[in-house]
Amino acid sequence: MSTDLYDLKVKNKISDRMLQEAEHYMRIALTLAKQGEGHTSPNPMVGCVVVKDGRIIGEGYHERYGEYHAERNALTHLKEDATGADLYVTLEPCCHYGKTPPCTEIILERGIARVFVSCMDPNPKVAGKGLQILKDHGVEVYTGILEDECYRLNEVFFHYITGKMPFVAVKYAMTLDGKIAAYTGDSRWVSGEESRRHTHMLRKRYTGIMVGIGTVLADDPLLNCRVEKGVDPVRIVCDSNLRIPLDSQIVKTAKEIPTIVAYVEDGTERVGKALDEMESAGITCLPVLGEHRKKDVGAGIRNAEKEIHLDLHDLLSKLGARGIDGILVEGGGTLNAALFEQKLVNRVYAYIAPKIIGGRNSRTPIEGTGIEKMSDAVKLEESEIIKLGEDICVTGLVAE
Repeated sequence: MSTDLYDLKVKNKISDRMLQEAEHYMRIALTLAKQGEGHTSPNPMVGCVVVKDGRIIGEGYHERYGEYHAERNALTHLKEDATGADLYVTLEPCCHYGKTPPCTEIILERGIARVFVSCMDPNPKVAGKGLQILKDHGVEVYTGILEDECYRLNEVFFHYITGKMPFVAVKYAMTLDGKIAAYTGDSRWVSGEESRRHTHMLRKRYTGIMVGIGTVLADDPLLNCRVEKGVDPVRIVCDSNLRIPLDSQIVKTAKEIPTIVAYVEDGTERVGKALDEMESAGITCLPVLGEHRKKDVGAGIRNAEKEIHLDLHDLLSKLGARGIDGILVEGGGTLNAALFEQKLVNRVYAYIAPKIIGGRNSRTPIEGTGIEKMSDAVKLEESEIIKLGEDICVTGLVAE
């Protein structure tokens, strides 16, 4: 998504000073946009700033799904008349009626003279139409301002809106020698407090959180979001044979936190009885196609009797149809391996603690069969290193 500044200036025919001003106000708009994190899905996070005579006279952001968009929020809370003002917005203004009126409408009503946009909206209902309407009514339009930053902020939205498949981020914490647990299975705690807090910030960012049944049986996690103004993600458990214990934390809190248990429907009495128990507890049971897989892959999501596993592509497709646009995977090495093998992972968050535990039988974050040649290794691009106390987090997009 990178836009060369020289090409940007030529395309928009703007001066260095004008570009600097545009970037300054767009950074403010991006900061505003981030305030909607956890509340706008499946819509994007969008921020807007209105400037007149070098002064900000209006600010707004998309605060919650179904409510006013950033532009309308900014333009309905103006400090003064906006006629002739500039508007800076991180995503192309919408031009269609949905849950709210089109933003192009109020931009024209308020007499905005120039509109600066970071990213174009790939939604087919918009996709350039919003800016064309503004241009047709005499508004000057400039695009590509801090495009990379906007795209990164809304990478989940851009991925989901174009294919209706959730953006999948795999997260794990490991020691310096690549272990996620000791040979005894003990894993509390691999990472430090700051890393765990960072994880909860991710839980706020993603609509869903996914684990395999093996993780539930081993750790009995709650999988909620424990930060100020946090938003609990939809919990998704891959449990092909419906083995989740009724006394697990997930089942006991299913009426308070939305929970989906995905299983392979086989029509047996066991599944029928388990479905009744799960649904009575408030769990949504989601039947998914099954697929045969090697024994040493997917143990945590395997139907042990039939050696049939959840078809993860089918699962993600069905979750996407339910409006789940992004999923944070906090499973073990089995589920992670299956997702990587099927090329379903978009981003990785690897927390690395300065500890060494050793052990040939200690668990690793990606199990399965593994690759045959180093040249076939999964590679990350646009990688970033975040320092979190004594730990570091390496994150990056999975290269296509």
